[in-house]
Amino acid sequence: MAIKYLLDEHVSPSYRTQLLLRKPELRVWAIGDPNVPPKGTPDPDILCWCEENGFILITNNRKTMPVHLADHLAGDRHIPGIFILNESMGMGKIIYELIFIAEAAEEDDYQDRIHFMPLL
Repeated sequence: MAIKYLLDEHVSPSYRTQLLLRKPELRVWAIGDPNVPPKGTPDPDILCWCEENGFILITNNRKTMPVHLADHLAGDRHIPGIFILNESMGMGKIIYELIFIAEAAEEDDYQDRIHFMPLL
């Protein structure tokens, strides 16, 4: 399983808990963890970290993240992907989709794109 997720600081830590309960071998880190950008890190810096470390960003930032991604790509940079949560889906459906993606996707399937959940 090559897909790795980084949870934005505004995403509930319950997502990591639930993902790891169902799929313990999944790599799920969160902003503020050791060796990860600290809370309050600007989004452009988080995108650079995700690129350098191969993590898909999980966020609920619908307003500015598309702009930050466009700027990132304009700088000839790349990112494994961004998933924007739809809180009205319910956590169970989101967890199901993230696990399904981690099990079925290739590392570059979501590269340089934002995907709004639900994907399935």
